[in-house]
Amino acid sequence: MMRQYELVERVAGYIENPNETLLNKAYVYAMQKHGEQKRASGDPYFSHPLEVAAILTDLHLDEETIAVALLHDTIEDTDATRIEIDEVFGSKIGHLVEGLTKLKRLDLVSQKAKQAENLRRLLLAISDDIRVLLVKLSDRLHNMRTLGAMRPDKCKRIATETMEIYAPLAGRIGMQDLRDELEELSFKYINPQAYETVIGHLDVLAEKNKSLTQEISQNLQSKLAEANIKARVSSRQKKPYSVFRKMESKGLNFEQLSDIYGFRLIVEKEQDCYQALGFVHTEWKMVPGRFKDYISVPKQNDYQSIHTTVVGPARQRVELQIRTEQMHKVAEYGIAAHASYRNNENYLESSAYESLRATIEQLAEGDNAEEFLEHTKLELFLDQVFCFTPKGRIIALPKGATPIDFAYAVHTDIGNSCIGCKLNGKIVPVVTQLQNGDEVEIIRSEKQSPPAAWESVVATGKARSSIRRASRQAVYKQYSTLGARILERHFDKAKQTYDKDLLEIALPRLARDSVDDVLAEVGRGEMQPDDVVVAIYPEYQVENQEVDAQSNGKSALIQNKKPGRIPIRGINSDLPVKFSKEGGAVPGDNIIGILVPGEGITIYPSESKTLAKFKDDGAHMIDVRWDLDPANKERFPASIYVLVDNKPGTLALVADVIAKNDGNIQNLSMKVIVDEFMEMKIDIDVWGRSHLTQIIKQLSEKSVISKVDRITG
Repeated sequence: MMRQYELVERVAGYIENPNETLLNKAYVYAMQKHGEQKRASGDPYFSHPLEVAAILTDLHLDEETIAVALLHDTIEDTDATRIEIDEVFGSKIGHLVEGLTKLKRLDLVSQKAKQAENLRRLLLAISDDIRVLLVKLSDRLHNMRTLGAMRPDKCKRIATETMEIYAPLAGRIGMQDLRDELEELSFKYINPQAYETVIGHLDVLAEKNKSLTQEISQNLQSKLAEANIKARVSSRQKKPYSVFRKMESKGLNFEQLSDIYGFRLIVEKEQDCYQALGFVHTEWKMVPGRFKDYISVPKQNDYQSIHTTVVGPARQRVELQIRTEQMHKVAEYGIAAHASYRNNENYLESSAYESLRATIEQLAEGDNAEEFLEHTKLELFLDQVFCFTPKGRIIALPKGATPIDFAYAVHTDIGNSCIGCKLNGKIVPVVTQLQNGDEVEIIRSEKQSPPAAWESVVATGKARSSIRRASRQAVYKQYSTLGARILERHFDKAKQTYDKDLLEIALPRLARDSVDDVLAEVGRGEMQPDDVVVAIYPEYQVENQEVDAQSNGKSALIQNKKPGRIPIRGINSDLPVKFSKEGGAVPGDNIIGILVPGEGITIYPSESKTLAKFKDDGAHMIDVRWDLDPANKERFPASIYVLVDNKPGTLALVADVIAKNDGNIQNLSMKVIVDEFMEMKIDIDVWGRSHLTQIIKQLSEKSVISKVDRITG
């Protein structure tokens, strides 16, 4: 176990005049607090925070961060408190330690919900100070290195969490070495058989190709030297999990992989990268489609390098990465490669940190902890594509993202109002997958709200949560509008004045927080209009109005023809409206609305036999009327019954008649009655009752059709 003076010496190796007092005090405090505690392996518990601190000294982190590493488990696992740590070490260190402390006493049922809430807390702490993440990743790395002492089921759970959350987080801030090790350790526990197989193949291949990799390295080195290009050439072998992931995603076997070995050319200056690239492409043939310039357009995690693949010596494909020493340092250590760490200053200059903070802000828009967890995995794990706005702004998105994701990445309002897009100047569907370098122009309409179906096609958490929220708001608004119309008519019938200000005063009597909540509940049928009248006018006496027991419910509409009926336009209106599944309803029909709690209004023709079943089941009959918008014509659903001769060509004839009369078939079912006759039920969209009558008339005139009737349920 590392001694106190050894820790100070490690920090002094890269920081001149380090704060020895802070380091010594944190060492002693943590050692005393953890006392006789043991890890699952039997080692003293204090060895863990000490190893975490050691990992961070390898990354040349500041004294505050090293102190936080020593203290990171004290609040969670000892009797230390945030107040005590503030008093001993200051509020800044106390804040960082608290950000690393799990919430143990969560009143949540599921393990997933607890994991999600702890992750939300951690990420929000990270957005305030990136050093929280650096300590957490080092903590997780040491835990993974010593995971073997745990039960197999716990090993797999921790490894899965590491693979899904912490390895991608390391990647997002450019710490590729740390990410590779986390992935390899996780892979070992998640799929041990595949891990052993890949490791075995790599060991055999390494021995087999040892001389070839040396030959290629020497060849590159000497050729570059001849061209007066100073470069350090090194070879690397693809990591086991990276190999497995490529085999799985591409459906390849091990022998088909051509890029297990790669070579790095480390040069002095940025311009040398392009000079080396020009020489390599002149000397050897480039493999088309395998060139990427991350120097001109860096990755979101600050990574810069030129990638290319050439057909090198012995006609072997050679994958090359060309970068400067500073780029290489950032590629290996990510955000930890910045020159100074005191007071968290230089981290703020990193686009990787800025990008991570923006992602966390987007993730925080999730409505609950589990949604946050789902979006976090979605945002962090996927590879990225880089697209441009028409003004040249770069937008980074996960691979598989669509213009809808792009719109929401620019601004939530742009996503909510998106109705189409131009991709590189051409109009394309909004569900098109974006590629690197695409220029995306969003076409907007302020009258648009995002369809709920978009949620299943987007690739970013922000787009998904925004669509979900907008859909809920749109439905809520529809129910609120319906509730207001129901109340206006009900108050008029009760001969009382409907006033929103009076309703607001009466909210405590209804036990609701807002007027809109009351309106939405009335619209959903979850609150009776009479309850609202009584809340505003306590002296009002509710009359007992019963429907005649002999009536099938139709009389409620027939007897109530006065003005004030709720206007119905169609399913694309501001009301939660749908049409009867048992035959629909079309303009020209006398109609009745049935409000079923939580389901909105279903519209039925007044002659529908289905209406009788609603008389006693708690549904509410709503007085409605047609109110069509001539500027926005809309088709409406109807159903017809057709009895036809069972002979070849009959179905084609029926479909032809409907098509020639501008009908739109939505669904069709057929059943043979006897050998000579067949029944058809056809669901059809029409403009109105006269249009439907015209189609029925045209069908009935055909000799192969014996009978045509409208189905009204």
